[in-house]
Order: sequence, then C-alpha cells, then structure tokens
Amino acid sequence: MKPRIVAEIGCNHMGNMDIAKEMITTAAIFCKVDAVKFQKRNNKELLTPEQYNAPHPNPHNSYGETYGEHREFLEFDLDQHRQLKKWCEEAGLVYSTSVWDMTSAKEIATLSPHFIKIPSALNLHYEMLGFLCDEFHGEIHLSLGMTTKQEEKEVVEFFIKNKRAKDLVLYSCTSGYPVPFEDVCLLEISRLGQAYGRDVKEIGFSGHHNGIAIDIAAFTLGATTIERHYTLDRTWRGTDHAASLEPDGLRRLARNLEGVQKALTYKKEDLLNIEVVQRDKLKWKKH
Repeated sequence: MKPRIVAEIGCNHMGNMDIAKEMITTAAIFCKVDAVKFQKRNNKELLTPEQYNAPHPNPHNSYGETYGEHREFLEFDLDQHRQLKKWCEEAGLVYSTSVWDMTSAKEIATLSPHFIKIPSALNLHYEMLGFLCDEFHGEIHLSLGMTTKQEEKEVVEFFIKNKRAKDLVLYSCTSGYPVPFEDVCLLEISRLGQAYGRDVKEIGFSGHHNGIAIDIAAFTLGATTIERHYTLDRTWRGTDHAASLEPDGLRRLARNLEGVQKALTYKKEDLLNIEVVQRDKLKWKKH
C-alpha cells in the first residue's frame, strides 16, 4: 500500500494566511506530499479563564501578552479555513484540520474535509468523538499519545460500537517536541496493528522526532499514513518549529517513502530482467 504523507502545518503559519498559502503550494509542488493539516481551536471554550489570562509558559515563543492572546493570534476563522481548503484543492492536496473542542469540530465538519484529526490531548473527549461518529462522514484520524492501553482499547471499542471503526485511522504517537529516538517506540506500530488492524481502517504514525530515517522504519512496520510537522523555517518563533521538517526534509521524506514502497516486494521470478545481462557477463560457470 502506498504510504500517505500528511504535512502538519498546524499553527506554523504564525497566523498569516499568506504564509499558509505558501506552505500549501510548497508542500504540493516541491515536497509532493498527499495532504496538509491545520488546527482549529475555540480558545474561550478550550481554556479556563485562568489559562486564558495567564502568561505564555515560554514568553520567547508567545505572540501575545497572555496565553489566550497568543492562541487567538494564531487562529484562523471558519471562512479562512474554507479558503485554505480551496487552496489545497487547487494545489491537488487533501485539506484537513485537527479539532480541539466541540465548537471547532462542528465548524470544520461543515466543510466536509476528507478527514478530521483528533489530537492526543482530546482523544478521550467522548462527546466530540460521538458527534463526529454521528455527523461527520469522512475519515476520523486519532493520535494515541499520552494514552494508556486501556484507554486506547475503550476508544476503539467506542468506534466499533458506533459502526465507524472502518473509518478510523489510529496513529502511534509519543507526545513531545521534539521526541528523542529512544522515546519514539516504533514497535508500538506493530502492536497496534496486531491488536486493532482488523478493526480499523489504518494504522498511522505521527512523529515529532528529528530527521527522516524513523519514518521509513515506521512505514516498513505497517504505518501507512505518516504525519510530520512542517515549517518553512525551523528557527521561527513558536513551539512546533524545532520539531518540524523544512521543505527539503519533507521532500526527501516523500521521495524516500516512495522508493521504499516500490522496493518492498518479492522477486517475481528467479532472475529479474535486470539480472540476466549481468549474469551473462559475471556469473561463474563450470566448464
């Protein structure tokens, strides 16, 4: 199965639609990925008043005087997301968004994207999961960072009960920015495949690590959707940029995954055509 590559723009556009458009165009033309993903929050609903009015925990990364102002600065409204979806479609990309609260889930569902993502932080929000099962007819992608095995089992059972498991893509994920290699835990992909591969649509991998070698291993272990954070400049101000791939890294990842997918086959015959010529020239023969 050809791997599907999702470039997560998230909030790396820094609240700027022109940057978001450039990231879409670059992802399509230069990087040659399959989809890009944004994020949608209703910050007054998601945050308590104390959280909203508190200073950003890392002032260097803040775009406002408070954490709430910072989050509002980065937020696009529904009409802007409608425009983002149009730009994606014009570029030949799938548009998607992670939703962080009920209001955002209801808003993005009206756009009928190919898939909606549930981030690890919200994967136990059963009101939201129930709404998407009932009212959204596309794929539902769900990350399993910060989640116990019992919790993940209950989530999958919820989707089975609601007859939506065949639209569910489960992502192996470690929540950290960036994640050291020893905490990526790639064999979780195999475990998820063995436990739920027959029940759900796909097993995916959401990586927050450095480099692109890990993603190749994730695909060979059975992850058919690969999601990576994506930025135009890893030095830009913000939490996610340092754990993101710049365009050339994303391009190399897409190229390498395509090559590995083509190479993961058995020989169709004892001697491939490419080998026959070499055999005639090089193979030792008993005289």
